[in-house]
Amino acid sequence: MKIGIMGGTFDPIHLGHLLIAEQAREVAGLDQVWFIPSASPPHKLNKKVTAVEHRLQMVKLAIDNHPHFHLSEIELHLPSPSYTVHTLETLYKVWPNKQFSIIIGADMVKDLPNWYKIERILELSQIIGLKRPNVLVENLPSWIATKVNWVTDRVEISLSSSYIRKQLKQGLSVRYLVPFSVEQYIKEHHLYGS
Repeated sequence: MKIGIMGGTFDPIHLGHLLIAEQAREVAGLDQVWFIPSASPPHKLNKKVTAVEHRLQMVKLAIDNHPHFHLSEIELHLPSPSYTVHTLETLYKVWPNKQFSIIIGADMVKDLPNWYKIERILELSQIIGLKRPNVLVENLPSWIATKVNWVTDRVEISLSSSYIRKQLKQGLSVRYLVPFSVEQYIKEHHLYGS
């Protein structure tokens, strides 16, 4: 079984995340996409992140009706901070018969040489990179480049969780930026200054 991993803070999850997951699933021939919210992302240790319980619930609501999308809470049970290599090693211990690929945008592909234990990550998984016309990936070492399966981003959406948080803090609408169920959850729990 081929599984694509969508990792991230998902603070909050938005339609861009879902679109990327669906495109990668179809083009790369994945059986499922697993959304794995980071419990404590290493690149955000000094930043305020919404409680993981809220982020998990928003992901659950966002993917609820998709038969090929799955929520995994695996990083909640791993030591902090949440490194991709530890997540992959744990996934293979639990599901040794599955094949895991990491789904990331071109901007993250550019940063792969700086990832913690990238050599081990590439031993364990394929990288599904979403090509974007405004992001050039040059001078990527060949030992990384050969492990990237490029998927052209068919419908590019320039959307970020930080933009959504900013909208909400200013009292502006996020309709059509996040699933309706996520928008309702944010309002009910007064997240992001809403």
